[in-house]
Parts: sequence; C-alpha cells; structure tokens
Amino acid sequence: MKVLFICTHNSARSQMAEAFVNALSDKWQAESAGTEPSHVNPYAIRVMEEIGISMEGHHSKSIEEFRGRDFDLVVTVCDHAKETCPFFPGKRHIHRGFQDPSEAEGTEEEIMEVFRKVRDEIREWVEREFIR
Repeated sequence: MKVLFICTHNSARSQMAEAFVNALSDKWQAESAGTEPSHVNPYAIRVMEEIGISMEGHHSKSIEEFRGRDFDLVVTVCDHAKETCPFFPGKRHIHRGFQDPSEAEGTEEEIMEVFRKVRDEIREWVEREFIR
C-alpha cells in the first residue's frame, strides 16, 4: 500500500512521517512532497538520527513529481498544505496537522526540543495508523 504525505515545504513533518513509515511498516510504502518544496531541514535529520532512523537520500520534492501516480492514502500534515493543495488523487484522503517545528526559536537545544516533540507526536500517530 502506498501513502503520500504532503506539507508546504516538504522539509520536516512530511519527511519525518515518510521516514517513520518506511522504517517501521512492512505493509506501507511512503513518499512525501510539498506544495512549495524547499530543502530538508537539518534539525529534522538530526532528531531522526537520534532515534536511529536515517533520512539519507531524502530531498524536498514537489507534489508535481507525483502526478499520475496512484496512492492508497494521501495525508496532509500541515494546515497550510491542506488549504492550498489542489486536489491530489488518492483512494482516501485525511488531514493530520502537526505543529511546524521550523518556526521554533531560541537556543539550539530549545529548537531541538521542539523538533523532538513533533517527531515523537508523528511517531505515535504513525504507529497507531500504519503499524498494526
């Protein structure tokens, strides 16, 4: 089964969701994309590496790269993408918004804590929804 996670920049939340599904599920294959792709956030890479999940090879991708492909599930993981994403074909669509960790401010450790919090929320959700 195939899932596409969509976020605005495809830099953190959708990338982490993709990595979790691909690392933890033998039933699902995940991809991720952005409505306005930019780059993979280095903090997202670091917090995933802390728990042993590599995002090596990940890069920010446009939803346009996935046009014409079939997905069993399309998930928007940020409110902005839900509002601005044109209809994207999939057998099922859901929205599960998460805080944008890239908006975190403060010291290096304070920013890392925000990324860890969002990472852990995404992991809990992925385990409930995709790992049964």
